[in-house]
Amino acid sequence: MVYLAYISIFCLGIQLINVVLNAIFRQKINISDKENNELISVLIPVRNEEKNISYLLSDLQKTNTSNLEIIVFDDESADNTSKIAKGFAKQDKRISIIHSEGLPKGWLGKNHACYQLAQKATGKYLLFLDADVRINTSLIPEVVYYLKKHNLSLLSFFPTQIQKTFGEKISVPLMNYILLTILPLIFVRTSPFTSHAAANGQFMLFDAFTYRKIQPHKMFKDFAVEDIAIARFFKKQKLKIACLTGEKRIMCRMYSSYKEAVNGFSKNVFMFFGNKPVLAVLFWLFSAIGFVPVLSAISQFIAYYFLALVVILLVYSSVSRQNIGLSLILFPFHMLVFMRIIAKALLTMKYKRLEWKERNIYS
Repeated sequence: MVYLAYISIFCLGIQLINVVLNAIFRQKINISDKENNELISVLIPVRNEEKNISYLLSDLQKTNTSNLEIIVFDDESADNTSKIAKGFAKQDKRISIIHSEGLPKGWLGKNHACYQLAQKATGKYLLFLDADVRINTSLIPEVVYYLKKHNLSLLSFFPTQIQKTFGEKISVPLMNYILLTILPLIFVRTSPFTSHAAANGQFMLFDAFTYRKIQPHKMFKDFAVEDIAIARFFKKQKLKIACLTGEKRIMCRMYSSYKEAVNGFSKNVFMFFGNKPVLAVLFWLFSAIGFVPVLSAISQFIAYYFLALVVILLVYSSVSRQNIGLSLILFPFHMLVFMRIIAKALLTMKYKRLEWKERNIYS
């Protein structure tokens, strides 16, 4: 038990170091007066997104720049998504919509949609956005400048997450907790190791020349977590990438309920851990009940243990712009939900069945 106690303290220490590094080396998109005259393609894959698409297109309409093309790919939506997008296209000549001719065998829906969008795009930069993203368009030329300044082939964001229901509040923060306690994001840009790779399909900005040369969505056409796979491949090819979080000008309501969150996270949770379920389970064990061996074997350190845990929760919440008070209060619920997500992910792996957007991602 003493050995377990010291291992628990060591693991917590690593988490503390990682989250503090994320705070100290926090990467920001600074307001720039550099003018960009090159065409930017904003590419939006949608499937049954009538509740979201009008908000995103309204955001994009607010930019008065002409060097923007906005292309929506309607992936066989059964609701009013297409009708809404067409309405915006009539108002703004920068907006166009293309329709799926069916999902080819061997492809996942979003990967195919992104690939088709890229084939239609003519911009020098390709910005893929999910329909549930809200964005201040002042950010778009600034992220392009950031990409050029650091000679990046890919820039990705984990948006500030909007959480309305209790189910969202006990599940959605897990993404940032895991991300910021296992990986200093500055390493994504500066480290040569592929293990230091991260990306989020909600916001992915590519240099178009590199994208067209590699065709990453085609390369990973059947990957459920294509964003991380692409990021790791780019790192392997010695292409520079970066991943940022905590930017208030890009927000997203990732899931609208507890059930959606569990289903969504269960398809990608293991990728945070190199697609190794055992590492995810160990991370959960030491995060959720690591205090037990410390309390049992070396109780004189328990106060320091909980102090370090509180610091971790405070810092990761601040960096990701989450409610600090809720992060502290709801942490036990986060760990219970984390256990539920891991269990569902294991069952998904076993039975190869997970419905997402009315499709089985393993078919």
